Amino acid sequence: MAHGVPSDSLEAAKNASNTEKLTDQVMQNPQVLAALQERLDNVSHTPSSYIETLPKAVKRRINALKQLQVKCAHIEAKFYEEVHDLERKYAALYQPLFDKRREFITGDVEPTDAESEWHSETEEEDKLAGDMKNKAVIAEKEAAAAEEPAPRGIPEFWFTIFRNVDMLSELVQEYDEPILKHLQDIKVKFSDPGQPMSFVLEFHFEPNDYFTNPVLTKTYKMKSEPDKADPFSFEGPEIVDCDGCTIDWKKGKNVTVKTIKKKQKHKGRGTVRTITKQVPNDSFFNFFSPLRGDFPSQDEDSEFTLASDFEIGHFFRERIVPRAVLYFTGEAIEDDDNVGGLGAGGLGGPAGGRCSLEPGAEGMAQCPSQPVQ
Repeated sequence: MAHGVPSDSLEAAKNASNTEKLTDQVMQNPQVLAALQERLDNVSHTPSSYIETLPKAVKRRINALKQLQVKCAHIEAKFYEEVHDLERKYAALYQPLFDKRREFITGDVEPTDAESEWHSETEEEDKLAGDMKNKAVIAEKEAAAAEEPAPRGIPEFWFTIFRNVDMLSELVQEYDEPILKHLQDIKVKFSDPGQPMSFVLEFHFEPNDYFTNPVLTKTYKMKSEPDKADPFSFEGPEIVDCDGCTIDWKKGKNVTVKTIKKKQKHKGRGTVRTITKQVPNDSFFNFFSPLRGDFPSQDEDSEFTLASDFEIGHFFRERIVPRAVLYFTGEAIEDDDNVGGLGAGGLGGPAGGRCSLEPGAEGMAQCPSQPVQ
């Protein structure tokens, strides 16, 4: 204590004085002042702060523009509903070609010479191959008599596609592979006219040792309607729910579960017994589990699972089914790589339009829907 003043008070006063001097020195530094002014300028020139400075009459007109924008969103929603109707119409035109594709794959029908002829992409290749073609045909016919019978159709066609496409191969476990080799066709069915927007993926299997279902299905329900709470986020139809099917597994063949053994001790007698129980197992066939899209009750992991499921469903619908042979040969995969793949904003293709994958997907425009005050 000095002259009746506590030493800690003197120390505090000294520190405060030093801090004030340091602050004065910093604020006199031109570089510091310039940096602070730049930050203030950035804050003051944000769109929201600019809107706040506008006269009330201008804000009123901006609100009127937002009303027009909402009406535009509803017109856009109607546009996508009509696109869905067109998809349904043209799906009926594609289907005879897809049916013939299945016949060639399964070997039920053998393509004619005209149907199986495929020209080279360049004239130079055609010219170089021209003289060799007849010789090759003759040699092929001579060898055909001596070689083993050709396999039926195109063996493991769809299974090969699963292996070629990373998005699908990541889901396939080793014990899924022999089952997928029985897959004969994948179809897309659109909802009937006048019904809510939806599509169904049908996986057709030949008789096998694993389950009795000839067809496994996955249904995706969609909506094309702006969100009342945030109409400016509308970017096209979105999947709002999905539903799988029950697989009738044959005894001991269910690959979506595994049996584990666990030792259990009796509390009273102290005896130990071994019990067995079934627990979930990783498998592509979990894709057909009846997931529900009730987002408000889902945690983040469940929402991520649903979003991934939706993306896979769209990929089947818009890429795999329409262009199956190109995914079998790998040509479509090269095309996807060249264009940078598919973003979360939407998928496009001959069998489908632009669709967001999940509510609030990253990259989706998020605009304030409240009126300007």
